[in-house]
Amino acid sequence: MRKIASTLVLSLTLILGLFTTNVYADSTAVAQEETATSNESVAAAVETPAQEIEGGNEPTFTQTLKKYFIDGDVRFMIWVLACLILGIATAIERIIYLSLSNVNNAKILQQIEEALGTSGIEGAKEVCRNTRGPVASIFYDGLERSDEGIEQVEKAVIAGGSVQMGLLEKGVSWISLFIALAPMLGFMGTVIGMIQAFDSIAEAGGIEASAMAGSIKMALITTVAGLVVAMILQVFYNIIIAKIDNIVNQMENASNSFIKIVQNNIG
Repeated sequence: MRKIASTLVLSLTLILGLFTTNVYADSTAVAQEETATSNESVAAAVETPAQEIEGGNEPTFTQTLKKYFIDGDVRFMIWVLACLILGIATAIERIIYLSLSNVNNAKILQQIEEALGTSGIEGAKEVCRNTRGPVASIFYDGLERSDEGIEQVEKAVIAGGSVQMGLLEKGVSWISLFIALAPMLGFMGTVIGMIQAFDSIAEAGGIEASAMAGSIKMALITTVAGLVVAMILQVFYNIIIAKIDNIVNQMENASNSFIKIVQNNIG
């Protein structure tokens, strides 16, 4: 699982690096285009045929996304994007781990009961060792204490369940952090953008729409980006929590059945 998680994080980090490189390249190109004279821009607009404007020269989704990323100021947007990538990487790792942890508990219980009847405790342990998932680990902890009586088996199962709960919830707090952090970063960009807008007003000595437009646009884009990232990660977070709750319920039911099986065989 660690190898899978490392591969996912590395892949997403490379994507982030490539995207950032393209964004900086595009931002440089935008800066160079802004140095052109207004007369040339007007002439180009006048000479553009109406059919070309109405034709299929609309920007693609990727181009539009890059444009908004640049307009929102790369210095702020890159951190919002980092929250998205790291949050999704963590969420995917958790979903894979939880999916692999969800096994057929009824089948395991049947195998353990048969092993106890034929091979004894060691046979049941072997079944647990050959079965993946938290339930098998809990059963193994209980079987380790089977020679001390059923009460010790119950305590071992409870303690093992607490450990497995911690493993299931590992990394979920990071997703919660990214959900909270992304809007905060967006709001910080909003506040800084508004400060820049008022600075422009102060320098101009009056309210000029052209002086304020860029700063206000940056403020709104960073806010939207932070909220969108938070909403995406919230969906993943809820999926993970639902999976954890389902596995925990299965663990509790299987543990109760396991205690009865052990009691009948060692009682």
